[in-house]
Order: sequence, then C-alpha cells, then structure tokens
Amino acid sequence: MMLHGVFRAGRDANLPCLVWLHGFLGSQQEWQTLSASFTDWPQLYIDLPGHGKSADIKAESFQQVDALLRETLLSYNILKYWLIGYSLGGRVAMYHACHGEYAGLQGLIVEGGHPGLTDENARCERRISDLRWAQRLRTDPLKAVLTDWYQQAVFQSLNDAQRRELIAVRSQNNAATLAAMLEATSLGNQPDLQAALAQLPLPFYYLCGERDEKFRAVANSLGLTPHLITAAGHNAHREHPAAFSACLLNLLRKPGEDTP
Repeated sequence: MMLHGVFRAGRDANLPCLVWLHGFLGSQQEWQTLSASFTDWPQLYIDLPGHGKSADIKAESFQQVDALLRETLLSYNILKYWLIGYSLGGRVAMYHACHGEYAGLQGLIVEGGHPGLTDENARCERRISDLRWAQRLRTDPLKAVLTDWYQQAVFQSLNDAQRRELIAVRSQNNAATLAAMLEATSLGNQPDLQAALAQLPLPFYYLCGERDEKFRAVANSLGLTPHLITAAGHNAHREHPAAFSACLLNLLRKPGEDTP
C-alpha cells in the first residue's frame, strides 16, 4: 500500500528529491504555495494517513506510518531524497531518519516538530489529552473541534482571520480518520528520538517561527540553533512563505550540517 502523492520532476534530475510531509489536519496542498521556489529539484508532496487523498488509509503506529512512507518512496523510485516535515510531518521525518538505512536520505529539515517526550508522566498526560481530542473528533461537529483546537497555546500567534481561514480549509477533512491518526501518532506514543538524532550522520536543520517559543526551546534542547522565520508563529511556512522558502533554499545549497 502506498500513500497518495503528487510528484513534480525537477529541472536537474541529478538533485535529490524533496519529500514534503505536512502537519496534523493538513495535506500535501499546504506546500503548494512554496513549490515554485524549488523547481530545480524533483519534488514529492505526500498526504499522510487519514489526510487528504490518503484519508481512507489507516495506520496504528509510527512504525506503520514509516512503512507506508518507505513503500511510497519506492513506488516513485526515489533513491536520493531530503525529508522536509512540519509538526506531525516533522515527527514522522525524524522517526524515519532514526529507524532505517541512510543510503537514500540526504538530509532532514524539520519545522516545529517534537523529538519525543522523555518523562513518562508527560507521555501519559499527552496520550490522555490526545485521546480526548480524538473522542471529540468522533462525536462533535468538526468545525467546533477545530475552533477549540486553534485556541491552544502553540497557536497563540494566529490572529482571528488566520484562525477562521484554517478552520474553513480544514473543516473539509474526515474527522474519523483524523481521530485514528491522532491516536496512532500521539506524542505520548512516539519514541524519544533525541539521542538518535544527536548521532545522525546527516545534515539536520531545524526551523521555526520567531514567535514560536515552545519549539524554539525544543530546538535548543536538541543542541541546535533554530533557523528563525521572522514574523511567524508555529505554522511559519503558511504565515510567511517567502521567508520560509528563502531559508530552505539557503540550507539546501549549503554544504555540511548543523552539529547537535
């Protein structure tokens, strides 16, 4: 089984493919405003399980999500690639980098993704919280759930118009499959990847909005200096796509790596 994807050939077939992984509630379409900046590279935009045109695909664990990702890459014959992941997509990307061969993966770019909780009490609290959200997704009107979702502290930099836009776009999702994916990939179920990330023999860059205090702290906890997107919060690539694209272009053309 493979995930739905949209592939675009690049002007330079020798460059590694850029594989884009969206966040929870999103889809491959959220990256399309950036695509024109990366036409030199082959690109693959993926819908994660439960999202977009992969809405009918279920996964019960990070391991299953990763297996689907690997099958999808093979189906497109992608042998050299960068993973670029936002939030949930960043967590999937980090898991992938830490649980497999490195032959094809050329580098990792994560925007606002968590490497995993170290404290068992925190993990338990997160599982309970995500279970409550999943139950609401199954029982309440999706618009009402999203209205509350975007009031969480991590989205505090959004203004009312930005919240309304996100709610309108994401009210088209399948709430039941979103609930299943939220449970499967809860941060409470994610392995703690910090030690493995520190040993990665690959370029690893971390981006976040300058107003995203939570994930600036996460980057620092990894020993990374985050690349900050000005005038943006947690969803930096949506809030300031030009600055985000410029940062990515610089990183992709930069030899070497950030050292954890």
